[in-house]
Amino acid sequence: MGKIISLANQKGGVGKTTTAINLAASLATLGKTVLLVDADPQANASSGLGIDIRSLEFTIYECLIDGVEPAKAILPTDIKGLHVLPSHIDLVGAEIEMLNMDNRERCLQKLLAPLAPQYDYILIDCSPSLGLITINALTASHSVIIPVQCEYFALEGISKLLNTIKIIKGKLNPGLDIEGFLLTMYDNRLRLANQVYDEVKRHFEGMVFRTVITRNVRLSEAPSHGKPVLTYDPDSRGAANYMDLAKELIEKNK
Repeated sequence: MGKIISLANQKGGVGKTTTAINLAASLATLGKTVLLVDADPQANASSGLGIDIRSLEFTIYECLIDGVEPAKAILPTDIKGLHVLPSHIDLVGAEIEMLNMDNRERCLQKLLAPLAPQYDYILIDCSPSLGLITINALTASHSVIIPVQCEYFALEGISKLLNTIKIIKGKLNPGLDIEGFLLTMYDNRLRLANQVYDEVKRHFEGMVFRTVITRNVRLSEAPSHGKPVLTYDPDSRGAANYMDLAKELIEKNK
């Protein structure tokens, strides 16, 4: 039975989609079967894996709103074992369309439940908001990874996300756990980055991943080539960081 993990933080620009793409690719490279669910209308996780989102007949939108079978929308990638359920800008309107649905917070859970036995991991890239689609993702998940940027205001907004997680645990998904806080965009030359690192460690202690994602040019370049950093530049620091994260996640879930 696959483990379903959301990557969520309503603060934008924290490396959430970068983590979704590269963690998924690293897990697949380590022999795991992985489905990356792009639940962000910007569809960056889809295009970052080389999918031409303009030419798609079916996406997560059609699956959620029109009841299209996910198998019709899921696409393979260049990495063996890694599949994508792509997104589309139409997903912006899905929240409004879902408002009148029965059990509207469980639409994604219903969609992913039959897929879970086919994969070791299902990763959901959430949009930078705490709207209905993100609530759906958290309701469907076993756990959540929270990327935290090593910059000023890093902890701003996390209390809101933690409060949302608490509400979802209480009302919709009692089994939802925090998989871990992931420190991203770390530059050990900057005093501020080290202060943020220390502050997050002090706040959340054992809930912080040992692996830290350092600032890396190759990581920023890879999505524009439609590739995870692992295939774009396998020798880069970014590729090594995400392989370490994948190994840590596998170890944690043994």
